[in-house]
Amino acid sequence: MSIRTNILIRVYLAFGLILLFAGAVVFQLYRVQFIQGKKWRSMSSRLSTEYQTVEAARGNIFSNDMSLLATSVPEYELHMDMLAAGISDDRSFHEKVDSLAIKLSQFYGDKTEREYSRVLRNARRDSLRYLLIRRKVSFQELKQIRKFPIFNMGKYKGGLIVIEQNKRILPFRSLAARTIGYKNENVKNAVGLEGAYSGYINGESGKRLMERIAGGVWMPVNNGEEEIAPKEGADIISTIDVNYQDVAQDALKKQLIKTQADHGCVVLLEVATGEIRAIANFTRTKNGDYQEKLNYAISDAADPGSTFKLATYMTAFEQHKIDTNTIVNVEGGKYKIPKGPTITDAEVGKNMMTAKQAFEESSNVAAAKFVYNHYNNNPKQFTDKLYSYHLNEKLGLQIPGEGAPVVKNPKSRSWNKNYTLPEMAYGYEMKITPLQMLTLYNAVANNGKMIAPIFVKEIRRLGNTVEQFQARVINEKVCSDATLGKMRSLLEGVVTEGTGKNVIKNSLYTVAGKTGTAQIANGSSGYGIKKTYQASFCGYFPANHPKYSMIVVINHPTTGDYLAAKVAGPVFREIADRVYSNDLEINQATPVHFAGNTNMPQIKKGNLKALKQVYTKLGVKPLYASNNAANNGVDTSNGIAFEEVNYKNGVVPSVIGMDLSDALYLLGNAGYKVMVRGSGTVISQSVTGGSIVPKGSKIIIELQ
Repeated sequence: MSIRTNILIRVYLAFGLILLFAGAVVFQLYRVQFIQGKKWRSMSSRLSTEYQTVEAARGNIFSNDMSLLATSVPEYELHMDMLAAGISDDRSFHEKVDSLAIKLSQFYGDKTEREYSRVLRNARRDSLRYLLIRRKVSFQELKQIRKFPIFNMGKYKGGLIVIEQNKRILPFRSLAARTIGYKNENVKNAVGLEGAYSGYINGESGKRLMERIAGGVWMPVNNGEEEIAPKEGADIISTIDVNYQDVAQDALKKQLIKTQADHGCVVLLEVATGEIRAIANFTRTKNGDYQEKLNYAISDAADPGSTFKLATYMTAFEQHKIDTNTIVNVEGGKYKIPKGPTITDAEVGKNMMTAKQAFEESSNVAAAKFVYNHYNNNPKQFTDKLYSYHLNEKLGLQIPGEGAPVVKNPKSRSWNKNYTLPEMAYGYEMKITPLQMLTLYNAVANNGKMIAPIFVKEIRRLGNTVEQFQARVINEKVCSDATLGKMRSLLEGVVTEGTGKNVIKNSLYTVAGKTGTAQIANGSSGYGIKKTYQASFCGYFPANHPKYSMIVVINHPTTGDYLAAKVAGPVFREIADRVYSNDLEINQATPVHFAGNTNMPQIKKGNLKALKQVYTKLGVKPLYASNNAANNGVDTSNGIAFEEVNYKNGVVPSVIGMDLSDALYLLGNAGYKVMVRGSGTVISQSVTGGSIVPKGSKIIIELQ
């Protein structure tokens, strides 16, 4: 083969390979463009731009008096586009960048002027379109920053990009913090009102078109403005009273510190409405301080102790097993249950007591004997009555986390025929939360009507009511009026004669309630050598016409006494005193309203029908007698004496002392034309009253 032929073969081969490669490239371009084009265009769009969620401003949470408990305030994140229109040329940028650096340095003080200048110049050199300037900027700070050099050129020319965010704040800080709750995406279970009503509070999120730029940073396409504006959340009107809440937290925390207790809670409830005015929960931390961590009032189901005796005695009274004067032998304060443990009283040495005395002095022996003697052969009769109070059911609260109550019956797996029944009589062998126990006491205060407590009474959006809430009626009548009267007498006796006498009794107003000192189990060791107690007081005030009910529970006091009257009692007393002194409706006489002053209103002649209507509105009884009755010795202490104004044809009536409308009414009906001068009441008339003047004549009246 010649050299020429060999060269041509190589050239053709190389050219063929080039053509083949070019053909493959063209084919692939065609395939990508037309066959897979839709797929790649969609992917390109997703990679470069996308709509991101803009969180809506959450609704506010208000107290009962419309004080802000929780609200959202705007917080901003500031970025800068280093290639904005106003600084597109280097000259305009470098002339003003140092001035901007000086302002930023002076305003925040975290970097020197030189450092700020270097950051801005480096960002310009790298053509950054989304340089972070500052996070967590308040609205007031933003107003100042907009006036800085370059930024004052406007949002498009100055390159300032403002991203608005929402920050949740509690204006009263720790006040009712656990009840208010919080929103946390990492916590699945709802917490407080924030969690329970998130569907209303959260609002509807908006959308913002974002573009991914160099470095994987997302930048708003339209300078931070939303494509779809978010819809603000609705407002929640709670039942909490900030003043009473502050009082409750202060009193509880003070007593927890004094007794060095593990934790405690307080709930203040308005009797008739079921609205919770205050709820406080504190837990001792590792450093010895107290903080709101758990809502014990609604979640901590435990042995209630002697506060449960209300249900025990109410059942025995209602089923006519005992009466207030029934005598019981408490055997010196110690009683051995047949085939069961020994029950003891806090005070020993007494023997014969009436049922009323036993309740007032909180005798465990008496309660156990009453129940054991009357229900041992038919325990279901006792437990069925307890179930009729719905003590075995949750209250169905508006916020999550309610503890499940446990009230045993003979079919329960843990029922012990030897001791469960008598121990239930004084508050053991069961689990009930403080709020569930308070609900029963509130029913006694509320004439037997049991209602489920509420935390929220209204939801509003843009000032308009969306939904209103009222307490759900659980039981229209928990017991008869006769039983109700006996229980009220017993509860008042606890404070006047019994365990609460020295601590809770008050000379200004009456209180009814019950102390409860319960030994609580220590985990797997049970009621072992190391005794742990829970002190509580549950009641209502004023006892003669209750407006508020309240429960105080203090768990595991370690310093001083452990008895309920001395541990929980002072907290109840302090809160009740403060509430009583602040609520002007409690124990106040019905106000007497007078019309202007204590004298009867002045009478003027005029329209009798209108006069009667005025008297009715003022609550003044008219006396149908002479206008001069009072001057003639007629008693007008129970009303005002007056008579219908009569006029005769052709006789001018007297209108002196009347206002213009009555004067015109009288003279007009008499058939005269009236000319008026001045304003006020009539001081003179051109024709004296009683004169005989033809109808149609002109009469001038002067007013002053």
